Amino acid sequence: MLTYLASALGCVASPAARLLALQCALRANAHGCVRLPAGLLRSMRLHRRIEVWQELAQDGWLELSDPRAAFLQARLLDDAVLDQAPGRSARRRAAHWALKPAPFTVAASAHPADRLTALVLAAHTTTVGATADMAVVARLCGHSPQQTQVLLDRLVAERTLSAWHLQRDTDEVHWQPVSPHLAVSGRSDTCAH
Repeated sequence: MLTYLASALGCVASPAARLLALQCALRANAHGCVRLPAGLLRSMRLHRRIEVWQELAQDGWLELSDPRAAFLQARLLDDAVLDQAPGRSARRRAAHWALKPAPFTVAASAHPADRLTALVLAAHTTTVGATADMAVVARLCGHSPQQTQVLLDRLVAERTLSAWHLQRDTDEVHWQPVSPHLAVSGRSDTCAH
Protein backbone atom coordinates (compact mmCIF):
# COMPACT_ATOMS: atom_id res chain seq x y z
CA MET A 1 0.00 0.00 0.00
CA LEU A 2 2.93 2.35 0.69
CA THR A 3 4.19 1.72 -2.86
CA TYR A 4 0.74 2.35 -4.32
CA LEU A 5 0.37 5.60 -2.36
CA ALA A 6 3.84 6.79 -3.37
CA SER A 7 2.69 6.86 -6.98
CA ALA A 8 -0.96 7.80 -6.40
CA LEU A 9 -0.17 10.83 -4.23
CA GLY A 10 2.93 12.00 -6.04
CA CYS A 11 5.88 13.67 -4.40
CA VAL A 12 4.11 16.80 -3.15
CA ALA A 13 1.91 15.15 -0.49
CA SER A 14 2.99 15.97 3.06
CA PRO A 15 3.95 13.18 5.47
CA ALA A 16 0.77 13.85 7.47
CA ALA A 17 -1.34 13.49 4.31
CA ARG A 18 0.48 10.25 3.43
CA LEU A 19 -0.20 8.81 6.90
CA LEU A 20 -3.85 9.81 6.68
CA ALA A 21 -4.17 8.42 3.14
CA LEU A 22 -2.66 5.14 4.31
CA GLN A 23 -5.22 4.79 7.11
CA CYS A 24 -8.04 5.72 4.73
CA ALA A 25 -6.88 3.23 2.10
CA LEU A 26 -6.49 0.42 4.63
CA ARG A 27 -9.78 1.11 6.42
CA ALA A 28 -12.02 1.82 3.40
CA ASN A 29 -14.97 -0.44 2.72
CA ALA A 30 -15.65 -2.11 -0.64
CA HIS A 31 -17.30 1.09 -1.91
CA GLY A 32 -14.32 3.30 -1.07
CA CYS A 33 -15.99 4.89 1.95
CA VAL A 34 -14.06 5.35 5.16
CA ARG A 35 -15.07 6.61 8.58
CA LEU A 36 -12.34 7.58 11.03
CA PRO A 37 -13.21 8.25 14.68
CA ALA A 38 -11.81 11.28 16.46
CA GLY A 39 -9.90 9.02 18.87
CA LEU A 40 -7.94 7.45 16.03
CA LEU A 41 -7.17 10.86 14.58
CA ARG A 42 -6.08 12.11 18.03
CA SER A 43 -3.70 9.16 18.39
CA MET A 44 -2.22 10.07 15.00
CA ARG A 45 -1.96 13.75 16.01
CA LEU A 46 -4.28 14.60 13.10
CA HIS A 47 -7.44 15.48 15.03
CA ARG A 48 -8.85 18.83 13.89
CA ARG A 49 -6.20 19.03 11.16
CA ILE A 50 -8.67 19.71 8.37
CA GLU A 51 -5.86 21.05 6.17
CA VAL A 52 -4.50 17.51 5.85
CA TRP A 53 -7.87 16.24 4.60
CA GLN A 54 -8.11 19.24 2.28
CA GLU A 55 -4.68 18.45 0.87
CA LEU A 56 -5.92 14.99 -0.17
CA ALA A 57 -9.19 16.45 -1.47
CA GLN A 58 -7.42 19.10 -3.54
CA ASP A 59 -5.22 16.38 -4.99
CA GLY A 60 -8.42 14.62 -6.12
CA TRP A 61 -7.74 11.55 -4.00
CA LEU A 62 -10.77 11.75 -1.68
CA GLU A 63 -13.97 13.64 -1.03
CA LEU A 64 -14.59 14.74 2.57
CA SER A 65 -18.12 14.98 3.92
CA ASP A 66 -18.66 17.18 7.02
CA PRO A 67 -15.29 18.14 8.56
CA ARG A 68 -16.99 19.07 11.86
CA ALA A 69 -18.51 15.63 12.53
CA ALA A 70 -17.32 13.41 15.41
CA PHE A 71 -16.49 10.71 12.87
CA LEU A 72 -14.81 12.08 9.78
CA GLN A 73 -16.14 10.38 6.69
CA ALA A 74 -14.66 10.41 3.24
CA ARG A 75 -15.08 8.68 -0.08
CA LEU A 76 -11.91 7.65 -1.88
CA LEU A 77 -11.98 8.85 -5.47
CA ASP A 78 -9.20 6.58 -6.71
CA ASP A 79 -10.82 3.26 -7.62
CA ALA A 80 -7.40 1.60 -7.86
CA VAL A 81 -6.99 1.80 -4.07
CA LEU A 82 -9.62 -0.91 -3.59
CA ASP A 83 -7.83 -3.24 -5.99
CA GLN A 84 -4.70 -3.31 -3.86
CA ALA A 85 -3.89 -6.60 -2.17
CA PRO A 86 -4.41 -7.91 0.47
CA GLY A 87 -8.10 -8.29 1.30
CA ARG A 88 -10.14 -6.18 3.71
CA SER A 89 -9.45 -8.10 6.95
CA ALA A 90 -5.70 -8.11 6.29
CA ARG A 91 -5.87 -4.39 5.46
CA ARG A 92 -7.54 -3.68 8.83
CA ARG A 93 -4.73 -5.52 10.62
CA ALA A 94 -2.21 -3.55 8.56
CA ALA A 95 -3.96 -0.29 9.50
CA HIS A 96 -3.54 -1.13 13.18
CA TRP A 97 0.10 -2.18 12.70
CA ALA A 98 0.84 1.05 10.78
CA LEU A 99 -0.02 3.03 13.92
CA LYS A 100 2.64 1.17 15.94
CA PRO A 101 4.99 -0.37 13.39
CA ALA A 102 6.98 -3.10 15.13
CA PRO A 103 9.90 -3.41 15.72
CA PHE A 104 10.04 0.37 16.16
CA THR A 105 8.80 2.45 19.04
CA VAL A 106 7.86 5.89 17.80
CA ALA A 107 6.85 8.58 20.26
CA ALA A 108 3.24 9.68 19.93
CA SER A 109 4.48 13.27 19.74
CA ALA A 110 6.85 12.51 16.84
CA HIS A 111 6.56 14.59 13.70
CA PRO A 112 4.56 12.90 10.89
CA ALA A 113 7.71 12.72 8.72
CA ASP A 114 9.46 10.74 11.47
CA ARG A 115 6.47 8.42 11.93
CA LEU A 116 6.20 7.82 8.19
CA THR A 117 9.93 7.10 7.89
CA ALA A 118 9.78 4.62 10.78
CA LEU A 119 6.78 2.95 9.14
CA VAL A 120 8.60 2.61 5.80
CA LEU A 121 11.63 1.14 7.56
CA ALA A 122 9.46 -1.27 9.56
CA ALA A 123 7.81 -2.44 6.34
CA HIS A 124 11.29 -3.30 5.02
CA THR A 125 12.59 -4.91 8.22
CA THR A 126 12.64 -8.69 8.12
CA THR A 127 14.14 -11.44 10.25
CA VAL A 128 16.91 -11.66 7.64
CA GLY A 129 17.87 -8.01 7.92
CA ALA A 130 16.97 -4.36 7.81
CA THR A 131 17.96 -2.97 4.46
CA ALA A 132 16.46 -1.33 1.39
CA ASP A 133 17.49 0.78 -1.54
CA MET A 134 17.78 4.43 -0.47
CA ALA A 135 15.82 5.58 -3.53
CA VAL A 136 12.93 3.29 -2.56
CA VAL A 137 12.88 4.50 1.06
CA ALA A 138 13.05 8.13 -0.08
CA ARG A 139 10.23 7.69 -2.64
CA LEU A 140 7.94 5.96 -0.12
CA CYS A 141 8.59 8.78 2.36
CA GLY A 142 8.00 11.44 -0.31
CA HIS A 143 11.44 12.98 0.20
CA SER A 144 14.77 13.24 -1.55
CA PRO A 145 17.53 10.85 -0.46
CA GLN A 146 19.26 13.77 1.30
CA GLN A 147 16.09 14.65 3.25
CA THR A 148 15.66 10.97 4.10
CA GLN A 149 19.18 10.89 5.55
CA VAL A 150 18.23 13.82 7.82
CA LEU A 151 15.11 11.90 8.91
CA LEU A 152 17.18 8.80 9.66
CA ASP A 153 19.48 10.93 11.82
CA ARG A 154 16.42 12.26 13.67
CA LEU A 155 15.20 8.69 14.28
CA VAL A 156 18.58 7.93 15.87
CA ALA A 157 18.35 11.09 18.00
CA GLU A 158 14.79 10.14 19.05
CA ARG A 159 15.99 6.61 19.96
CA THR A 160 13.80 4.91 17.36
CA LEU A 161 16.92 3.63 15.58
CA SER A 162 20.20 2.79 17.22
CA ALA A 163 22.10 3.30 13.95
CA TRP A 164 21.87 3.50 10.20
CA HIS A 165 24.41 3.35 7.40
CA LEU A 166 24.34 4.12 3.68
CA GLN A 167 26.40 1.75 1.58
CA ARG A 168 27.42 4.19 -1.15
CA ASP A 169 28.51 1.64 -3.78
CA THR A 170 25.09 -0.06 -3.81
CA ASP A 171 22.96 2.85 -2.52
CA GLU A 172 21.51 0.53 0.11
CA VAL A 173 20.58 1.87 3.49
CA HIS A 174 20.93 -0.43 6.51
CA TRP A 175 19.41 0.31 9.90
CA GLN A 176 19.17 -1.15 13.34
CA PRO A 177 16.12 -0.68 15.58
CA VAL A 178 16.80 0.24 19.19
CA SER A 179 16.80 -2.89 21.34
CA PRO A 180 14.13 -2.82 24.05
CA HIS A 181 16.71 -2.97 26.87
CA LEU A 182 18.66 -0.03 25.38
CA ALA A 183 15.50 2.04 25.01
CA VAL A 184 14.77 1.56 28.71
CA SER A 185 18.30 2.21 29.95
CA GLY A 186 18.87 5.12 27.58
CA ARG A 187 22.28 3.85 26.40
CA SER A 188 23.59 3.05 22.99
CA ASP A 189 27.11 2.14 21.99
CA THR A 190 26.42 2.48 18.27
CA CYS A 191 26.66 5.69 16.28
CA ALA A 192 24.91 6.77 13.08
CA HIS A 193 26.40 7.85 9.79
